[in-house]
Amino acid sequence: DGKVSSVSVQQLIEQISCVNKAKMIDHVGGMEEGAYEIYNSVEKIIKQDILGCEMTDLEGKDLGNKEDSAAPEEEVFGDVLWDAHDEQEQMEAFQQASNSTCELGFEKYFERLNDLVAAPAPIPPLLVSGGPGSGKSLLLSKWIQLQQKHSANTLILYHFVGRPMSTSSESALIIKRLTLKLMQHSWLVSPLTFDPAKLLEEFPRWLEKLSARHQGSIIIIIDSIDQIQQAEKHMKWLIDPLPVNVRVIVSVNVETCPQAWRLWPTLHLDPLHSKDVKSLISAECNSANVKLTKEQEKKLERHCRSATTCNALYVTLLGKIIACVGNTGNIDEILQQCCQCQDTVSLYRLVLRSIQESLQSDKEKDLLREILCVIGVSHNGVSESELMELYPELTSAVLASLLHSLHKMCLLTYGCGLLKFQHLQAWEMVKLEYMEAGENGIFAYRQKLVEYFTMQLRVLIYICFSLNSQDRVTWRSADELPWLFQQQGDKQKLHKCLLNLFVSQNLYKRGHFAELLSYWQLVGKDKSSMAAEYFDSLKEYEKSSEGEESMICLADLYETLGRFLKDLGLLSQAVAPLQRSLEIRETALDPDHPRVAQSLHQLAGVYVQWKKFGNAEQLYKQALEISENAYGAEHPRVARELDALATLYQKQNKYEQAEQLRKKSFKIRQKAARQKGSLCGFALLRQRALQLEELTLGKDTSDNARTLNELGVLYYLQNNLETAELFLKRSLEMRERVLGSDHPDCAQSLNNLAALYNEKKHYDKAEELYEKALDIRRRALAPDHPSLAYTVKHLAVLYKKMGKLDKAVPLYELAVEIRQKSFGPKHPSVATALVNLAVLYCQMKKQIEALPLYERALKIYEDSFGQMHPRVGETLKNLAVLSYERGDFEKAAELYKRAMEIKEAETLLIGGKATSRHSSSGDTFSLKSALSPNALLEHGQR
Repeated sequence: DGKVSSVSVQQLIEQISCVNKAKMIDHVGGMEEGAYEIYNSVEKIIKQDILGCEMTDLEGKDLGNKEDSAAPEEEVFGDVLWDAHDEQEQMEAFQQASNSTCELGFEKYFERLNDLVAAPAPIPPLLVSGGPGSGKSLLLSKWIQLQQKHSANTLILYHFVGRPMSTSSESALIIKRLTLKLMQHSWLVSPLTFDPAKLLEEFPRWLEKLSARHQGSIIIIIDSIDQIQQAEKHMKWLIDPLPVNVRVIVSVNVETCPQAWRLWPTLHLDPLHSKDVKSLISAECNSANVKLTKEQEKKLERHCRSATTCNALYVTLLGKIIACVGNTGNIDEILQQCCQCQDTVSLYRLVLRSIQESLQSDKEKDLLREILCVIGVSHNGVSESELMELYPELTSAVLASLLHSLHKMCLLTYGCGLLKFQHLQAWEMVKLEYMEAGENGIFAYRQKLVEYFTMQLRVLIYICFSLNSQDRVTWRSADELPWLFQQQGDKQKLHKCLLNLFVSQNLYKRGHFAELLSYWQLVGKDKSSMAAEYFDSLKEYEKSSEGEESMICLADLYETLGRFLKDLGLLSQAVAPLQRSLEIRETALDPDHPRVAQSLHQLAGVYVQWKKFGNAEQLYKQALEISENAYGAEHPRVARELDALATLYQKQNKYEQAEQLRKKSFKIRQKAARQKGSLCGFALLRQRALQLEELTLGKDTSDNARTLNELGVLYYLQNNLETAELFLKRSLEMRERVLGSDHPDCAQSLNNLAALYNEKKHYDKAEELYEKALDIRRRALAPDHPSLAYTVKHLAVLYKKMGKLDKAVPLYELAVEIRQKSFGPKHPSVATALVNLAVLYCQMKKQIEALPLYERALKIYEDSFGQMHPRVGETLKNLAVLSYERGDFEKAAELYKRAMEIKEAETLLIGGKATSRHSSSGDTFSLKSALSPNALLEHGQR
């Protein structure tokens, strides 16, 4: 009734009022209205403050009013399919990893990590290794926090891999997330492929492109990288030289580290020092007001001396056990039991048995077993409400008590509202304790989940038909059910599940593209067959669709299928579903409805990829007109259409028209940033405006010259090349006046200007500036300096583009020398440089010079990766081409046969054969292609 109900509530309100990261919702009324208010506030906070999305006017209106309903939710993110659930999972994983009662003496490791960041590039990734539970995740998370606090200009991207086979361990999702984070930070709006094979292949180019635009260091940290599915194959970008300002740190378990990665510099975590063991146990005991005697402390110190008993997880668990029983039981007795546990798994078993003994009945013990086993066999975990529905006899009081004990003792944790095992060793213990039947036991629990989620899916599909709310109800079934069928090898049920249009739509719309393709691969369908089956299913579904709501739902399904096929590269097959979606929306809604603009936009995107620019332009213009009428001329969705049109004009070399549209779009986004509270973007704009004001009033200084350079880069990012050129020129002039024309900073300005002219296709100007920059850096820097390598590489590529191959040769040779000095003569990156030089010689018809380079590269690849590595196969294929052109057909056949054996042995990549765009051919190799002088070009365009 508008009054504070108690003193404790009043105190809580006073505490919250002083906290920045808290939201007060003042509401008087019914509970349903209050819940609705809270839901709206939380949704707004997530979208606006956490994800930085642009809220629209329509989204604030009555959700029940269909005429005013917003465009589809993913439109807020543009054309990028982004799963907020996956992002939240990473945030929680980071928070959990950094949770420790003491520092564990990790300060000595921080210095080594700091040295990596400060070391001159290029350098390979740093390997942080240690046994299970040694504290690798804790170390990395603590160091990230320090870097975020003290290095404002450093962009840190992290990914914490969870349990093997969980969503967090899928390579394509990891790479997509890292790429989108880079794009988001760089203010870059650019199309991004969702084909998993292409995404993994293109990531090195995205990393180089985006890192060049970042004025500072970029640190990429991947924890437990060895838990990624087919890590060595899908993380091949790690073995190539990284961009100058990029550092990579990965952590692995000693036993599971891929052989090729063991060549990298390694930081190995030693067993905990005795004083750290003591402080960690003391911290746990102090939290429970438990005091150990000197004798007990000595006993613990003697016990925690082996490699398996003095790691961070074991000691933490030991401290929690003692703290838990300290006030109620005999500490000496529990110490005796703990000392019999010589590893973390056996200590977890002791924890489990103590929890079992605390339960009052056999029924509760059975429920404990069921809860742990069903969580363990799931894909991403199980929620509390799902457990209550799976086991109707389970009361909320019993569940709360069990979960409190399991969470407190580090067996279970929460991630995005789902219960999962906190550590792999906990799950290993549960399998040993409860699943004597092995795979049969696992199968039985998975079958229970299959039955549950199948029933949920039926109920939810019925609800979605009734309420037209399919977007909100099936994500858990979509996450778990296909994966469970995949694990059980039930291809028939998996196939049927995939043809449930709502399951596939849900996976695709949340960006789980690779996962969806892997399921189709398992049932033995190629991309074209899959597309045909989806289209047939939609046609059948359309026959039963009646009424406006069903037709709108059908249009969404058609659009999803069209976008999916476009991302697969099946452009001709993507047109029909997108066209049908457009027709349905024009009929069921209105020809001027915003969703019609959405259909036009997606259809235009297909025509752009198809290079049918005239069709695309017409559709984009229609979408623009509808968006302006629906939202007003200054809405972010209008800016989206302007950006799309600008990109289209740029592809047609209509730079003036493209520039006008980009300027208009930028003004809209700038205004929206102020009005809608996109705080990060607005803060950046304001900072740049203040810098610009200071520059106009200030004198010539090196700092002002650097700021002018940064402003030039910022405008370059916005594709405002004319303004970028102005600032970059002013930066160069100021640096030459203040520092002298031979200073390395002048070389940086020359490099940036050259890159800009290269973008504008003014190759002669770019060549002149790159040459000047190279001259300065050759005289001022060490022969293996990364900045020198950067200029050498870009000038060499420019010479090659201009057909000046004779000029390119010495630079490619210099690139080989620099890599040899940086990495040693037997490093894979040296082999890559050798191949690039060999490709150049082949273009110049100098096969004799190319042959020894290929042979040396082949030897390095074989020694580094083994005889059956894909890079060995690619080099063998190029050698086969070379032998064929020289008339040595027998040797060509032998080399080609070896290359094909490697190709066939290589595991199928998601969605079909893994064709490397670095190989000399696409899907097939023929003698006809071998005779072509361009057969080797793609391999060299790295």
